[in-house]
Amino acid sequence: MKKLLLAVIILGALGAGAWFMSAKAPAPARKPPPVPVTVAPVTIRDMPLVLEVVGRAEAYQSVTLKSRVDGQVLAVPFTEGQHVRAGEVLIRLDPADFNARLLQAEANLARDQAQLTKAHIDVERYQALKNRGFVSEEKVSDMRTIEAASAATLRAAKAALELARLQLSYTNIRAPFAGIVGAKLVFPGAGLKFNDTALAVVNRIRPLYVTFTVAEKHLTLLRAAMKGGQLSVAVSVPGDAGARFKGTARFLDNAVDAATGTIQMKAVVENQEEKLTPGQFVNVSLVLDTVKNAQVVPGEAVQQGPAGNFVYVVKSDGGVEARKIELLFTREGQAVIGKGLQSGETVVTDGQLRLIPGAKVKAREAGKEQAKTPSQTPAPATR
Repeated sequence: MKKLLLAVIILGALGAGAWFMSAKAPAPARKPPPVPVTVAPVTIRDMPLVLEVVGRAEAYQSVTLKSRVDGQVLAVPFTEGQHVRAGEVLIRLDPADFNARLLQAEANLARDQAQLTKAHIDVERYQALKNRGFVSEEKVSDMRTIEAASAATLRAAKAALELARLQLSYTNIRAPFAGIVGAKLVFPGAGLKFNDTALAVVNRIRPLYVTFTVAEKHLTLLRAAMKGGQLSVAVSVPGDAGARFKGTARFLDNAVDAATGTIQMKAVVENQEEKLTPGQFVNVSLVLDTVKNAQVVPGEAVQQGPAGNFVYVVKSDGGVEARKIELLFTREGQAVIGKGLQSGETVVTDGQLRLIPGAKVKAREAGKEQAKTPSQTPAPATR
């Protein structure tokens, strides 16, 4: 009986020890599941370096019409906003005063012409009398002086007549070039002074200038692009995807604005359909250079960190590596990388917030959705 009791005690002690040891043993660590991410490959291709700025449309030619003589408005025959031809009459002044001045100038010219004819005859007569000894050489010289003075007076009369004709022509104020005339700024009966009152504004909008400014740091590339030939620009209207126009950069200012650190440029746009209007804001794009064999990844792959830009690169074992890169520029959602990546590598474009060093990922390419399993299909709603 004692032996049986001892055996029970020993077995109980062994069981308790085994239980104690098993309770103290650590459970095997569970590995975290792979992080679902979206990935994209690094591609190699040529990428244009595009400068995008905001500009303003400007009339190719613009003039504010003013009167070249004092007078009174007789008629304003143009229609506001109409197209006008070069030389078309836009405003007429009362010509009565100028007609009278023209008649007066013609009369003065006729008088001076008669006086010159008489002086010429006098010189010939006195020259004949001198040859016969009836008058002195001094008297002949006086006659020749009178003839020269009469000739000068005649030239002055001709100039006065030409001036009177010009002033009469100034009563018809004409468009200096083909374009569009603006609002009427005067009306019949208004009195005008020489070069004082604005009468109307004429703008030439075919072609059209687009004026914009660029940062001085781009000067080297701009000069190189313009020296190599015509620098093309693309002009678009904000909020109107269909309004896009091609142009050519024609002007680079000769000085940088010290206050803003920018330099002014102008491009010429044909604007044959007149969709652009002077004063209108537009977007301007210039291709300054082309980066050959550039490393390109989606822009959302690039992350910001304390040490600068970096991307998560997916390794062959399914892990990820945070790699520092040199970002050159971004264009239409694509990031151009200068250093840090190789062709054929894969980067993470979505899901970076859940990644930690050494994490494994479950990757799918951007634009491809995983097929839904039956358990993932939502059940129909019940009421």
